[in-house]
Amino acid sequence: MNKDKRNVILISLALFAVLLAAFIFGSGNSRIVTSIILVTFAMLTCLIIKKRTSLSVNKREVLLLMTVLAVIYVAAKELSGVYFEFYKNPYFVNPKRFLTVIIPSVIIVVASEVIRQVLLAQKIRLTGFFTYLSCVIADALVYSNMEGIISFNRFMDLVGLTLFPAISANIFYHFISKRYGMWPNIVFRLITTLYIYFVPATTGMSDALDSCIRIIIPIVLMAFVSSMYEKKKRVAAKKKSKFGWVGTVLIAVILISIAMLISCQFRFGALVIATESMTGEINKGDVIIYERYDGGTIRPGQVIVFSDNDSRVVHRVTRIENINGEVRYYTKGDANPTEDAGYRTVSDIVGLTDLKIVYIGYPSLWLRELIAK
Repeated sequence: MNKDKRNVILISLALFAVLLAAFIFGSGNSRIVTSIILVTFAMLTCLIIKKRTSLSVNKREVLLLMTVLAVIYVAAKELSGVYFEFYKNPYFVNPKRFLTVIIPSVIIVVASEVIRQVLLAQKIRLTGFFTYLSCVIADALVYSNMEGIISFNRFMDLVGLTLFPAISANIFYHFISKRYGMWPNIVFRLITTLYIYFVPATTGMSDALDSCIRIIIPIVLMAFVSSMYEKKKRVAAKKKSKFGWVGTVLIAVILISIAMLISCQFRFGALVIATESMTGEINKGDVIIYERYDGGTIRPGQVIVFSDNDSRVVHRVTRIENINGEVRYYTKGDANPTEDAGYRTVSDIVGLTDLKIVYIGYPSLWLRELIAK
């Protein structure tokens, strides 16, 4: 291994190690910490590594396209407030937020794209892999602003709301950077990341649904850009590629379905059963699919999903009372000896169980137990 190649690999490994440490053990404002790490490595990378790569002749067209796509994405997201309702933006820019959030975010985007382009230009697989992992971690730090992984709920929020979208987005950013350079990514990321600080109102879309959209959009955009600017393949290769498109469509369908279930912004939701209170009918580790409750008649014997101290409980309705016009639902777990304390009202009911899928929730429960130790 020659000296230049060794230096490239060492830089990519060192960047990954430092960001991973910040990700796991970080405290305070992770944006500031991440911006310092990335700008340091960006300067180091540019000073040590001189080799650059030739870019596609379509780089200017792609830069313009990415700008337009970013504006469309932002406009569509804001217009979704017509359905999800609008709320006063709690993140609107102020002097403190400008210094501690906006400036570090700009530095992170620019520095990470500089690092990405320079390291990918070396065409070393190991370097490309660790560069990708580093960019994913940097994105997760920006979106989560984590203070260390200190609980299972925080970890699951990190995985679902930040890590999965970062994995999807950086596949797309790698694709663009290799072919068209860093500027399309920089412009797209700055617009889609920073607009939230400059609009007076924001949509009431749930975090789960927003996360799933951020997983799906990069896949769609990569397919779109590829179809417009990638060189046409030979006829023999085209027959093969059809299976790739089938796979892409299937992935998109699965992701959209997950988005619908997790967010419950649509008709159905999903929930992992974490206790043994319903053993027999519904067992620990099962996943239940429930239909969102929009009113209507509930009868004794039905299994419902209801809110209880910020948790969701799946128990059976045992009896119903109407006290002074207030309908009260009393519930009990099938395996519990007594009824649940108190009663539920219509406002507590989240949904009615519709279907169960056995055992597939166990990985989530094992992970919960592992982190809780």
